[in-house]
Amino acid sequence: MKKTLVLILAVFFILPTIAAINLKVEKQSSNEVMILDLYEPAIFDLKITNFGDSDNFEFYNLLGFSMAPKGTVPIKSGATENVRLMIYPREDIKNKGFYTITYIIRGKDATEISQKITFKIIDLKDAFEVGSGEINPESNLMEVYIYNKEHFNFEEINAEFSSAFFTFNEKFSLGPNEKKTFEIELKKEDFKKLMAGYYTLNAEIQAQDQKVNAEGIIKFVEKDIITTTRKDYGFIISTKIIEKKNEGNTIAKSNTVIKKNIISRLFTSFSPEPDIVERDGTVIYYTWNREINPGESLEIRVKTNWLLPLLIIFFIIVIVVFAKQYSKTNLILRKQVRFVKAKGGEFALKVSIVVTAKKYVERVNIIDRLPPLVKVYERFGGESPSKIDDKAKKIEWNFEKLEAGETRILSYIIYSKLSVLGKFALPSAAALFERNGEIQEVQSNKAFFIAEQAKDEA
Repeated sequence: MKKTLVLILAVFFILPTIAAINLKVEKQSSNEVMILDLYEPAIFDLKITNFGDSDNFEFYNLLGFSMAPKGTVPIKSGATENVRLMIYPREDIKNKGFYTITYIIRGKDATEISQKITFKIIDLKDAFEVGSGEINPESNLMEVYIYNKEHFNFEEINAEFSSAFFTFNEKFSLGPNEKKTFEIELKKEDFKKLMAGYYTLNAEIQAQDQKVNAEGIIKFVEKDIITTTRKDYGFIISTKIIEKKNEGNTIAKSNTVIKKNIISRLFTSFSPEPDIVERDGTVIYYTWNREINPGESLEIRVKTNWLLPLLIIFFIIVIVVFAKQYSKTNLILRKQVRFVKAKGGEFALKVSIVVTAKKYVERVNIIDRLPPLVKVYERFGGESPSKIDDKAKKIEWNFEKLEAGETRILSYIIYSKLSVLGKFALPSAAALFERNGEIQEVQSNKAFFIAEQAKDEA
């Protein structure tokens, strides 16, 4: 009885072992990844050697993952086959990271072996790394890269890179763990006002019909660049322009000093006004202490207007000349005219000549000329004329002598039957006299009268 039981147990355990499949499975690939967004499988390259009988082998798992190959794979006895095993994502899987499953290889006689495989589950955005080299404000080139961190082949990618410095698009393929670099030409005008520091590099990446975003860092290295431009122009109105421009990427401190003497400072204006004004003897120092942001500039205008002092000097000279000339004049004539109302309604003017002797003069002859179309009224106030020449339109006064400081007022009235409109001009009066045996001549001013105004006032 015991022998029979041992025989039955031997048949039950030994025969299946002898008939079971005998395979050696070696995984040739590594770092397999499953990208959920793309519904792309994790791919395993297997090298399978059959030490048993020739058979057709089926691959499956009990966790609900779709697998390929779908049918059976024939492997002859003693043969080795390369099998690409693909495991597709499950729609309900949410976990990310490394995942291990057991799959089964079954022969046609229903004998089977199990194997464990591990793969990484990621979202599409986690497959990429983007970044760039440093940006130097003095350079117009930089590099941007995109790196495929996974063992996955992207046959076609469309990526748009953008930052505070640039925007550009590229279409390319990206193999497993491949890094692609792009050189970009920069325009300084696009970032001349940006400060040094770290900026975000954005990349919108499209693979198949899925779009994801990735971010990197751009380092904008510090650089102090201050350019100074000076302009000077003008002579009478002298203008100095000092422009300081920050072409770097840090806040730059600017110190500008201009000096003036105590004379020129009186006629100088500033824009903007200086921060500090200091005096050292006869020199005045003007100082501007400012901070200039990147891409900005400071313009200082210093304008010295010499026109006013020149005019003052000119008027002083004129006054001195006239004063000297006046001091040399021995006799002064001043002519005046005003409107008078005549009884007959004629146009009439009273002409007055003020004669002032600054020094003693002799044999004084004063001549005044009459305008055409007028007559002299026969009555005179003050000194009567010595001679009236109607044809020559001339009236004269004669004085034997005039003492220093003596003044005579000569006046007469002229009239006309014709109405006079507009501006009425009377010629200058002249005087001939003798001083220390020398004959001299002076003239008065011209007198003007506006006829309409006079009538309105009357």
